[in-house]
Amino acid sequence: MVPVLMLALCFKVDAQVIGNLGDVQVDEREFYTMTKQMGQFIHRFNYEEDQYGNRLYPGDKDYRNAAKRKDAIALLFDLENPRTSGTLRNYFIEDLTKNNNQFMEFLGGDWYSEISAKFKWKGQMVDISMIMALEKDGLGSKWVITNVFFSEFQKYFPQGELAEREKHFLHPMSHELDFMNIYKIFNDPQTVEYYASTDYHPDYLTLFFYEIKQGNLKFDHVESVKFHVFQIKNWYFEVSWFNRSGYNSGWLISNLIYLKENEKEALIKIYQPNK
Repeated sequence: MVPVLMLALCFKVDAQVIGNLGDVQVDEREFYTMTKQMGQFIHRFNYEEDQYGNRLYPGDKDYRNAAKRKDAIALLFDLENPRTSGTLRNYFIEDLTKNNNQFMEFLGGDWYSEISAKFKWKGQMVDISMIMALEKDGLGSKWVITNVFFSEFQKYFPQGELAEREKHFLHPMSHELDFMNIYKIFNDPQTVEYYASTDYHPDYLTLFFYEIKQGNLKFDHVESVKFHVFQIKNWYFEVSWFNRSGYNSGWLISNLIYLKENEKEALIKIYQPNK
């Protein structure tokens, strides 16, 4: 489920203080080290906030400090996952901080939220993922839906073999016969899209809106949220929520891939087809 935003603690504590929450003893350091919000993740990633929740601003001596940023970024990884706690992570941090000129920007584009949600579709509970992107709106910004992933929609448009697709065409002289052979397109509804242009791609978002307008698809609840970040040159990473005890919790990097800039374009098109 989407995490409830936690109120920031408004008092200082010694690093060794143990407090009481009702009848339960808690180590208050966990509240400080937990990356409780995605905005906080961005601030810590840029070292505009330290690991104890203290904000840093331009003019502060430690603001975006490269050496301290290295240590801060290392704590933003899921350390229980071997994919995000080894050599690749170290290479990423070194690459990111060697010139210390790459930072995450909230309105910088090329980062997306993926919301996994439950819907009722024709009376049955189904899983649908909605891709969200930030869009400028006047003097501010807003989250908008850019794509959806729903297995039933994919069934409508299976990826046929090239040889199979090449069987379905209208002869280039069909216009001379007033397209009398156009009936072929509609003989088999399962292959109707084979008669579209070669650059045709199904618009799942329009199908999504249509099914909602028809009353076939009804939202139930959100299951989880994660983020996909393409802003850093030659890298892609995911950020997921980890609700657990200890000092490695909250929003953390859960997947990391070295990805050349020209390779990103095709992947970004999946998240935002109309970009």
